Amino acid sequence: MKRIGVFILLCLQINCTSQETKKINGLSLVASRNSLAQENVKEVLNLNANHATIMPFGFIGDLSSPEIMFNSERQWFGETKKGAKQYIQKLHENGIGVMLKPQIWIRRGEFTGNLKMNSEAEWNALESSYRKFILTYAELAEEEKIEIFCLGTELEEFVVNRPNFWLDLIHEVKNVFSGKLTYAANWDEYTKVTFWEELDYIGIDAYFPLSDAKSPTVEELKTGWHKWKGAIAKFSSDKKAPVLFTEFGYRSMDFTAKKPWLVDRHDENVNMEAQVNATKAIIEEFWAEEWFAGGYVWKWFIDHEQSGGGENNRFTPQNKPAEQTIRALYKMY
Repeated sequence: MKRIGVFILLCLQINCTSQETKKINGLSLVASRNSLAQENVKEVLNLNANHATIMPFGFIGDLSSPEIMFNSERQWFGETKKGAKQYIQKLHENGIGVMLKPQIWIRRGEFTGNLKMNSEAEWNALESSYRKFILTYAELAEEEKIEIFCLGTELEEFVVNRPNFWLDLIHEVKNVFSGKLTYAANWDEYTKVTFWEELDYIGIDAYFPLSDAKSPTVEELKTGWHKWKGAIAKFSSDKKAPVLFTEFGYRSMDFTAKKPWLVDRHDENVNMEAQVNATKAIIEEFWAEEWFAGGYVWKWFIDHEQSGGGENNRFTPQNKPAEQTIRALYKMY
């Protein structure tokens, strides 16, 4: 009986260790006009995903505007606090972890990293508006016991120019929210962020350029990662925090790994193999590393049957060969 007891205890310890080291196999759930139904969540589970990003939005008029409009009746359901709460609850009911990631959208799709004010008064106004935006959702994160809260996404000029504001904001969020914290830095921004020591994860939107080839192989893409991976690992070691790819993904088009951040070209040729290879390369290259926490595929629409498909050259892997690739690799980690 004693040997059996020791064996059972050992099994439990192994199981606990496995759960503790389980990677975040996530997806970025796109806000919709509609509520999240069980049939929508079923497709998330079918992907072997164990995490999802919920992204309520705030809107800004232009790159020098300090006012953020958010949680408005004019917004889609999933973009509001009420919608985010419903999405979170439905995911949690199914055992799926959540990263709540409030994001800014600037009119005409301007890049958020260029958001920059022209005077001290405008900076102060932006800080006041952004604080209200973030604390609104930090309170929701605590209320719903969110696993991870993301303080911002790709806001390089804001972060570089107002470092003291971000330190103060982090402390304010910590007074409200008791879970894990991160910030989603763009791939070429993460080394400029000065407050990683205050956070639990180094968040990177991993759109690193890897290859100029039209349809690179998995091995060519892994070679392309060698340019970046060592520096990322060292940065993680220096900051004593794991790296989390707050976004990663590739379009199903030619040259997908040349400038993976491109969103504005619709006329590129469809190339499913390129998306599969790039997806396979990034997961195989990073998910086995101890210093790497996991990541969130960009992006996943709640109406699965109507999303992606064989003629679609956008980021979503839905109803494409890349979906099968992710499903198989997520099952391994």
